[in-house]
Amino acid sequence: MSKWFSTPQSMVFTRLAGKLSSVTFAVAIALNLSMNPSLAGDPFRTSEPHQIGDKTEAAFKAIFEQGDYPAAERYLKEALSSEPDEPLAYAMRASLAYMKKDKSALDTYSKKTLETGQKLIASDELRGNLYTAVGNFFEGAVILTREGTVKGAPQALSRLRQVYQYLDKAEAISPRDPELNLIKGYMDLMLAVSLPFANPDEAIARLQTNAAPQYLANRGIALAYRDMKQYSQALDYVNRALEGTSNNPELYYLKAQILKEQGQKQNSQQLIQEAIANFDKALSKKSQLPSGLVKQIQSERGGAVNRLAEVGR
Repeated sequence: MSKWFSTPQSMVFTRLAGKLSSVTFAVAIALNLSMNPSLAGDPFRTSEPHQIGDKTEAAFKAIFEQGDYPAAERYLKEALSSEPDEPLAYAMRASLAYMKKDKSALDTYSKKTLETGQKLIASDELRGNLYTAVGNFFEGAVILTREGTVKGAPQALSRLRQVYQYLDKAEAISPRDPELNLIKGYMDLMLAVSLPFANPDEAIARLQTNAAPQYLANRGIALAYRDMKQYSQALDYVNRALEGTSNNPELYYLKAQILKEQGQKQNSQQLIQEAIANFDKALSKKSQLPSGLVKQIQSERGGAVNRLAEVGR
């Protein structure tokens, strides 16, 4: 990991934070040790499952399976009251605050994510270390948001080092744990596609072989291939993700982005038309999405329409 820290400091953390917020789930994943097993559920493990509170689990599914943010907000409000020791709830709240550029909420829920992660180490060393890493990541994002990339870079870099220190501790406990590999796989991919000397193959293999749930692993790999401009592979993996979560409008948005870039590269009207159709699928559920994301989708759709006219000349 040390070679990553020789790059311009603010660039590394800013890119990682920005990419992470755009998909809103890489650091928003954890499990709850609920006192009531009847409310338990584990979206990561098929054997030896951990427990998650029912409201937190419902919020998780609302965001990552359905792409329904208003429903997730309602569930999270209940979860913070009934499941106050669950780091997933705070991590999701912090992630949503980052999307909305709500600095106060980001600061509050970043601290809560870190606190609950640290507290959990005593009873669940694997997950405690994992979510202490997640909390430190968000704290770094808070620093850059508050101080700016130049002034905040030294503190943010220190937080990024702590992120990987705690991830390494978690990996030493259970290197094949699906929850760990999902989060670490996303973080490693985001760094790998941002830095010219980094190789994403190991991170992709991590997501392919050990991460779960599979639809989130496939989504992460699709994002990575999109950023690497390997559009055929990106399209393959976004289609795999859609097989598991076909009602999520964010996946149609991702597919539209991939098709648009592929169409521009190949000067193909058909691919750009398919991209526009997928932008429209995403926008058909715009009431489920944050307003800023809806505006972004609409803007990119407009760009695809303009590009289609240019190709048709």
